[in-house]
Amino acid sequence: MKTFKGLSVLLAALVVLVGCTADETETNEETETTEPEIDELVLGFFPSADVENMAETAEPFGTYLSEELDIPVSTEVLTDYSGLIEAMRNQHVDIAFLPPFAYVQAEERAEAEVLLKAIRNGSATYRSQYSVPADSDIETVDDLVETEGLVWAFTDYASTSGYLFPAQQLMDKGVEDLDEHFMLREVGAHDRAILALVDGQADFATTFQDARVRLEEEIPDINEQVRVIGTTDEIPNATLSVRSELPEDVKAAIEEAFLAINDNEEMLGVLDAVYNWEGFAPAESEDYDIVREVYEEFQDSIE
Repeated sequence: MKTFKGLSVLLAALVVLVGCTADETETNEETETTEPEIDELVLGFFPSADVENMAETAEPFGTYLSEELDIPVSTEVLTDYSGLIEAMRNQHVDIAFLPPFAYVQAEERAEAEVLLKAIRNGSATYRSQYSVPADSDIETVDDLVETEGLVWAFTDYASTSGYLFPAQQLMDKGVEDLDEHFMLREVGAHDRAILALVDGQADFATTFQDARVRLEEEIPDINEQVRVIGTTDEIPNATLSVRSELPEDVKAAIEEAFLAINDNEEMLGVLDAVYNWEGFAPAESEDYDIVREVYEEFQDSIE
């Protein structure tokens, strides 16, 4: 009897021990899968105009998001696309406005995830635009192909509308070597490319459509001084992207907060001042396949 009783006690102890172990395992699993707390977020902007002025104009985004997400959000304007991508890769920037090509690079290099795309002029797509001084003899894009030695002003080699799509189009039209055919001037922002025409520093410029609007306050007759001669095919608009490592609930909250801007007149005014955008629409990675095709063409030379 004593032996049987002792055995019963031993079995009961084992059950308790196994139960405790199971509870500890469940607790450990729960601990391992719990998403980390986010104490602060950084929203990064790509430069489309003077960086210092953009930084001041973009500040209300930080205030708005801080209130909507209940997480402190600061804003930062990077000096170029590569810097913004690197900042995402290093987890210095958590949320970013990324042009199409920069998004494709950020997806590859920093595992960025697109949430939304911009709406501009009522559309989720846009075109690259070719512009020349009003008194130029150049009338068409074909004239650019047929004339060697022209000075070409553009924002950045990694700019989708500023360089990549027009470069692809010019090559498709017969330019074999862009570096030999043109004198290339990388100027850092779309408005600076237009200013290069006004100042006589370039023969033609490629920008988003229509970058002249950024200079209307400074140069009221800019549309008379600069003439448009052509555009490229359609390009999906710039993105709102995030670091993929962010918790899913935070990503969802970010997406909801930016979509809510579509009904927020104050923030729409800020969005227009920063990028001349009118709101946001849902986006998928597949929307940017056409950009990936151009990226493959220029990847080696850019990197």
